[in-house]
Amino acid sequence: MSRSVQLSSSPLLASKTPVWRSQLIVAAIALAFMGLMVRAAYVQVFQNEFFKRQGEVRFARTLSLPANRGRILDRNGMLLASSVPAPSIWANPEDIERDSAKLSQLAKLLDMSRAELDKKLENEDKTFVWLRRQLDEPVVKEIQALDIKGVYSIKEYKRLYPEGEAAAHIVGFTNVEDQGQEGIELVFQQALSGKAGSRRVIKDRLGRVVEAVGETIPPEDGQDIQLSIDSKVQFFAYQKLRDAVLENKAKAGSVVVLDVQTGEVLALANYPSYSPAKRVNLSGEQLRNRALTDTFEPGSTMKPFAVSLALEKGIVKPETPIQTAPGRITITGSTITDAHPHGVLTVNEVIQKSSNVGTVKMAMQMQPREMWEMFTQVGFGQKPQVPFPGVVGGRLRPFKSWRPIEQATMSYGYGISASLFQVAHAYTTFARDGEVIPVTMMKSDEKVSGVRVFSVDTARAMRKMLQMAAGPGGTGPKAQTLGYTVGGKSGTAHKQEGKGYAGKKYRGFFSGLSPVEQPRIVVAVMIDEPSNGKHFGGDVAAPVFSETVQQTLRLLGVQPDMAVKPQTVFKAVEESF
Repeated sequence: MSRSVQLSSSPLLASKTPVWRSQLIVAAIALAFMGLMVRAAYVQVFQNEFFKRQGEVRFARTLSLPANRGRILDRNGMLLASSVPAPSIWANPEDIERDSAKLSQLAKLLDMSRAELDKKLENEDKTFVWLRRQLDEPVVKEIQALDIKGVYSIKEYKRLYPEGEAAAHIVGFTNVEDQGQEGIELVFQQALSGKAGSRRVIKDRLGRVVEAVGETIPPEDGQDIQLSIDSKVQFFAYQKLRDAVLENKAKAGSVVVLDVQTGEVLALANYPSYSPAKRVNLSGEQLRNRALTDTFEPGSTMKPFAVSLALEKGIVKPETPIQTAPGRITITGSTITDAHPHGVLTVNEVIQKSSNVGTVKMAMQMQPREMWEMFTQVGFGQKPQVPFPGVVGGRLRPFKSWRPIEQATMSYGYGISASLFQVAHAYTTFARDGEVIPVTMMKSDEKVSGVRVFSVDTARAMRKMLQMAAGPGGTGPKAQTLGYTVGGKSGTAHKQEGKGYAGKKYRGFFSGLSPVEQPRIVVAVMIDEPSNGKHFGGDVAAPVFSETVQQTLRLLGVQPDMAVKPQTVFKAVEESF
């Protein structure tokens, strides 16, 4: 038989429970509920803003919506720089399984070793690390197909430069953050970059967007910048300059092409150059825009200015004879010589033969102030008014401190320094019948007016002298161009080294205009340290001038002003039996 247990007979259950104990328990529960209600009211009513901010800090994010950077165009609308989508890959190291076999595939797609990838994932920031910036979209799609937890992509843009090395010194480049670093990209950074938009979202613990909150502000794309540069002229000038530098085993070179009707810069090329898309291990030698940032003593390219001033002052006329024998002249103890001694030369022939002695004899009949004012008017000693980083103004000392020998040497290009761009700009004075015109790197189809420096008669007389200098019997016959008349002046200057001049280091120049009667362009060329047996400007720089002039005028649609004689070349053929 089972034994029944009488629970009611237990003395513990039979004891009477005090009423106050039950009341205490009920009161404690009521107080707890009241505390919860007070806390809820505190959180949701009185301190609502604080806790909302804390929630936003933990889960709400503002996503930047990048603006598309503006394009850089040449005068004909050809692309010099543009942006294309290039997503970037980032990771949340906390969420990635390190032993995943997919990581090896990821490393391969990112063009890195597995060890390099693992090192990136050991980043101090355990929630964010860049794996690779600005990848091609097909590669990003392959990475997304791996479906690796903790690996994400973000929309970015990459800059493309179709003209490459030819236009690198003008266009410049941006960094990986799309910020301009050189050239036009830097100067017009604000206009090109536009304004980024924003989107407010809530993210979960894994960084995934759960929902959008608030208003989305769309991005404002950057403005397009249209330059005066003609990409075809630019490429051709760069190509011919590069060939000349390599042929003459020179250190570097530059060329500037100006449209004298509008003041537009059609080309501005330098060599050595670089590829804006591949900027690994670049040096200052490659990055410098030498035509604007480097100054030098221009040598004999300065003689036309001193002679023009003498013509303007009535000191001489084009046919005035000047005795240059015995090919040297001494001023305050210093002797100036001609490269080749001559006897009596007319003013025309002084420019044609590039006589230092003849030029100095004219310059010393003028006041230093007159020469200084003329140099200043044509732009020497002043920074060119073009929007470009690193533009320099050269060196033109105050006339009050000139010694006689300094006035003499400045007349033929020593003791004064300028950039190649300044020399080209100054030569617009002769091309525009005595007016120096403002220059621009922005497209402009309107003719510009300039500031008068010389009379029309003086400028036209100098153009004829420049034509003689670039022709038979002159110092620059290699500047002759098929179909077009040209006028220009060669120059050769010793390079400064320490406190003196290097005996065997030169710069060769040629600056001129074409066509002579109605000039359309000015072209200036500089070859730095030619070392292959030739160093005179008429030998190393004039051929670049010739080829650049012919191609530029043809592209501009300028009709030839010289008769082109048809030539038939017969080649003898030997027959063998």
